[in-house]
Amino acid sequence: MIEMESLTKVFGKTTAVSGVSLKVEQGDIFGLVGPDGAGKTTLLRMACGLINPTSGSVTLFNGRKVEGAFGYMPQRFSLYGDLTVMENINLFGSLYLLDKKTIRERADEILELTKLAQFKSRFADDLSGGMKQKLALTCALVIRPGMLILDEPTYGVDPEFRKEFWKILYLLNRDGMTIFVSTPYMDEADLCKKVALLDRGKIAAAGTPDQLKKKIENKILELKADAKDLDFLIELPEVVDASFYGDRYHVAVYDAAPAVASISRLLAEKNIQIFILKEITPSMEDVFISLTEKEVV
Repeated sequence: MIEMESLTKVFGKTTAVSGVSLKVEQGDIFGLVGPDGAGKTTLLRMACGLINPTSGSVTLFNGRKVEGAFGYMPQRFSLYGDLTVMENINLFGSLYLLDKKTIRERADEILELTKLAQFKSRFADDLSGGMKQKLALTCALVIRPGMLILDEPTYGVDPEFRKEFWKILYLLNRDGMTIFVSTPYMDEADLCKKVALLDRGKIAAAGTPDQLKKKIENKILELKADAKDLDFLIELPEVVDASFYGDRYHVAVYDAAPAVASISRLLAEKNIQIFILKEITPSMEDVFISLTEKEVV
């Protein structure tokens, strides 16, 4: 569906994307995951043909011209706030030369899917952030694309909306649509069939979530205690790294059993009570931290 070969984009003295090669295949939910400033938006815009690469190439659909090939949803809401939901959809559909009957029939179907059917007459400016994202998705889907390209579609919205939005993406993918989505949220990487970790414009690793988790050389311990400032754990010879996650630590260690013993002993000496201390499967955030500490490829 999309094949990127050695893509590079330079803006002045800044290299936003450097030598990226990726392939998004039919039926994928492919996640481009990385923090703000990693180069995700630039890479997606090159994939869509919105900006030209400084070097490298992008091939869509094996070079075939496909009408309504993909729908693109940009990071920022770019529809018209002074138009209603339905007026925005009609305008977007007309740009692709769809007739009014086709737009109406498709809109009715998609608005049911996105749960916006009762808001057809509401002005876009009066929608919540999550509903605006659903409207943008509806407009991208009205052309019936074979592939959907989304730039951080759940950024800045509440967790409940994020879950709902991903349910919609799964339904679309189940019906045969290929999804290429960027996100700064590491937990969303686990929802993808394939993932590429982007760091400072380069691919740190790519594969299925399970494949990437197996690349971590260290074991991960989850630690919850009655103290939050546990940075001193890094001083233990058994500990590689320690990062705070909400109300607990993820501790990277060489070997789980001796590390558990050492951590338990040290915290007991400091009169710190342990609530949880156990080995866990690495999260995608653990994977990103581990892999991006190494030289990116």
